[in-house]
Amino acid sequence: MITLSNVSKIYPNGSEGVKDISLHIDKGEFVFFVGSSGSGKSTMIKLLLKELDPTEGTIVINNMITNEISRGQISKLRRNLGVVFQDFRLLPNKTVYENVAFAMQVIEAPSKQIRRNVPAVLSLVGLAKKARSYPNQLSGGEQQRTALARAIVNNPPILIADEPTGNLDPETAGDIMHLLDDINKRGTTIVMATHAKDIVDAMQKRVVTLQDGHITRDIKKGGYSDEA
Repeated sequence: MITLSNVSKIYPNGSEGVKDISLHIDKGEFVFFVGSSGSGKSTMIKLLLKELDPTEGTIVINNMITNEISRGQISKLRRNLGVVFQDFRLLPNKTVYENVAFAMQVIEAPSKQIRRNVPAVLSLVGLAKKARSYPNQLSGGEQQRTALARAIVNNPPILIADEPTGNLDPETAGDIMHLLDDINKRGTTIVMATHAKDIVDAMQKRVVTLQDGHITRDIKKGGYSDEA
């Protein structure tokens, strides 16, 4: 589903984001990217989202070689990707319902499908009663649940989460992780960058550790600092 082959990213200033990364993620996996600041986690996420192209190597997502696709094919690639960020990135002048519906409107989904899917996904993330609320009326956890609903409303096969619990208290972060685990169990492949040791230790999923742009550890089921 996701394959990186000898991928390096060198920025214009000469710094190396990642160097000679080879990695394969199967359909239905839940994978954590962990590592200290500057380890390469953010570069990896941006490469997967095609916000950056590799300097060397190839990236294949759902049989698409991302560094060879045309500008017009980028939207097709991103339809396979749901994305959740640390800072929620909700539209402040739209309600919870409208924020989630917007993700479907962008891909020109039929109105009937939007009316069916949005309430269903809001119910899934526990926000059915908040559909008419605006982001500034929500707690941080509720805003992240809204962002999560928006990310999955089009049923993407892959969900990429970039520090999704970074702005949340431990209890709320735990709730978000339970939701992500449920979404994964429904068949969605999840790739999550995080520095939250307690979450990684509790989840016992696949853990890929980055250091200075290299993969230093890749274990199928473990914690933040388990030995490979």
